Amino acid sequence: MAKKKTASGAAAPAGGRTTIEVLRREGVALIGLARPEVHNAFDETLIAELTAAVREAGDDPAVRAILLHGAGSSFCAGADLDWMRRMAGYGRKENLADAGALAAMLSTIATCPKPTVARVHGPAYGGGVGLVACCDVAIGANDTTFALSEAKLGLIPATIGPYVVSAIGARQARRYFLTGERFDAAEAYRIGLLHDIVLPGELDERVNEILGALLVAGPNAQREAKALVRAVADRPVDERVIADTVERIATVRASDEAREGIAAFLAKRSPAWVPAALRSKKGKR
Repeated sequence: MAKKKTASGAAAPAGGRTTIEVLRREGVALIGLARPEVHNAFDETLIAELTAAVREAGDDPAVRAILLHGAGSSFCAGADLDWMRRMAGYGRKENLADAGALAAMLSTIATCPKPTVARVHGPAYGGGVGLVACCDVAIGANDTTFALSEAKLGLIPATIGPYVVSAIGARQARRYFLTGERFDAAEAYRIGLLHDIVLPGELDERVNEILGALLVAGPNAQREAKALVRAVADRPVDERVIADTVERIATVRASDEAREGIAAFLAKRSPAWVPAALRSKKGKR
């Protein structure tokens, strides 16, 4: 497979993969969907390769953040047509296995211990919306379009459903799950699917700003913060939740990372985990 350009403009080696490309640079794993000829649509190979790449990056101590992006003119157009044709002939056992692989990919992204950022441009449909919803931060170009059009095919957005509902809420999900209508970046921002929208020419700059912010925060704190959100989201603030949060902060306070962070703050220096290239900027705060 020929080398392609990543979102940042650097060439990424194929690395034995056929549907995605991975580049590591300055603590960031750039994972690119690399099927531009079909608008980066899912098939079983892309699902398997993306799952493995995110797991690998999540387990790598040298990786501080993950950027998910799409090659060509689209972020991700959802399910591949040839894959859908094959699925149409599946029995229940095959359908369960196939859907299970997709669900595992989404869960791997959503529960990744490292911060994940989606760089969204062009169309993001169906499963592509699911990818956006699974990431911790989603930045989109203002000409991006979205759709949850499964109902138009007699299907439902089942495996992506929990993540999309978490991102946009049940009320908005009812509308877009039922109508399948397209919506633009401004609407995606309004309902909470995107955190920020920018002009297409400013997309990489904004994404780099987010990545820079992620790299100056403590990696253990980020991992624990992600776990905290999962633990308290949509739960009443009862005695059990309160006790859990007390336990969490007590544990984190006693960590080496927290001690280093507090010491660095008091000494007006950058903590040890901040990359050298960012320390001078950090020190100006």
